[in-house]
Amino acid sequence: MSVKPRPGRVAGKKVLITGAAGGLGEAMAFMMAREGATLALTDIDETRVADLAWRVNVQTPGSAFAYAHDVASEDDWARVIDAAAADLGGLSVLVNNAGVGGPLAFVEQDTVENWQRQYEINLRSVMLGAKHALPHLRAAAPASIVNISSIAGLAAAPGMGAYNATKAGVWMYTKTLALEAAKADWNVRCNSVHPVFIKTPILDPFIAMAGGDPDKAAERLARGIPLKRIGEPDDVAYCVLYLASDESKFVTGSEFKIDGGMTAQ
Repeated sequence: MSVKPRPGRVAGKKVLITGAAGGLGEAMAFMMAREGATLALTDIDETRVADLAWRVNVQTPGSAFAYAHDVASEDDWARVIDAAAADLGGLSVLVNNAGVGGPLAFVEQDTVENWQRQYEINLRSVMLGAKHALPHLRAAAPASIVNISSIAGLAAAPGMGAYNATKAGVWMYTKTLALEAAKADWNVRCNSVHPVFIKTPILDPFIAMAGGDPDKAAERLARGIPLKRIGEPDDVAYCVLYLASDESKFVTGSEFKIDGGMTAQ
């Protein structure tokens, strides 16, 4: 299927975003569509991702397709990548955005099940996405892979062993992909994005610890951030937009911190 390009910073780009049903993925979807991309939006929650695609298409008609997608399943990756490439007429950008947190768990109380879940969704899915998307990305070059990691992949915290380890794995695996693609002359770039606290549902446990008060939770979380506030989803989406666009054609193997100066301290 051929989709007529619209003007914008990612005009003509064919972008697959995982974990797109809410939070960062939703912000990326609306921004990319406004800037000319055609989108394959995937999520394990089929109802919510279909609703998002409908809302994006109200804003920019014909720009979004939705797919149910379990990023921990290789069979699902193969199915979704092939369907998206057929619907979009190719694939030029992969945004590995899907991810999960877990309970605060110190080593003696942690479980194999917690580690396995975070490994499968946060880290193994990035490998599976790259593996199945690369043939399409090479064909559509210049192309880009953007992996959403976390500040927790660069700076550790007690009780977050599985999250720290899997997000650090995303950071380093991104560099491996970048070097492999560069040495093979594929013209496929790969970079990672590392947000700190952003106003998305991932903050729900912190809100619960603050007695259900989002403002109190945000105030507490902002104490360690030099800019003295937490981030908005668009703060991350703008970085992903840059990395998806040809504006970043000489940028690969890099990590982008969206952290209000937190890691500069």
